[in-house]
Amino acid sequence: MDKIDRKIINLLQKNARTSLKELSKECFISSPAIAARINKLERNGIITGYHTSVNMEKINFHVKAFIQVQLEPRQKQEFYPYIQQIPNVIECNCVTGDYSEIMEVVFPSTTDLDDFINTIQQRFGKTSTQIVFSTSVDHRGVKLAPAKDPINSEED
Repeated sequence: MDKIDRKIINLLQKNARTSLKELSKECFISSPAIAARINKLERNGIITGYHTSVNMEKINFHVKAFIQVQLEPRQKQEFYPYIQQIPNVIECNCVTGDYSEIMEVVFPSTTDLDDFINTIQQRFGKTSTQIVFSTSVDHRGVKLAPAKDPINSEED
């Protein structure tokens, strides 16, 4: 990846709907060249998809929480397929520590959250839950620094 690829990724992370024309203008190369670079980034698995960011409260999901689950290794074979089919689970990660999984979830109410936690506890075991009061930094991409010039060894 060179500095142009990095710039394309940074721009698309800010707005995945940025037009080829706008990317072309920002990167100082033609629209077909931008399209070719994006296709290559997709083929190489660097760009894995395009997403829409939704205000969950405006669609009546007022409760966001992180639920940690203490699983035995043998339970993962059942847990992963089960949790993948729950639409309220935004993300689930296998982590180190006392709890092996941590899920980010959204629900319309605390009652709905409580029902889900009870189901998880009955089926898989111990949980620990933190309800989110506010979010100071929303999910965002990682800003890529420009590539160093291999000849001059200076940053762009």
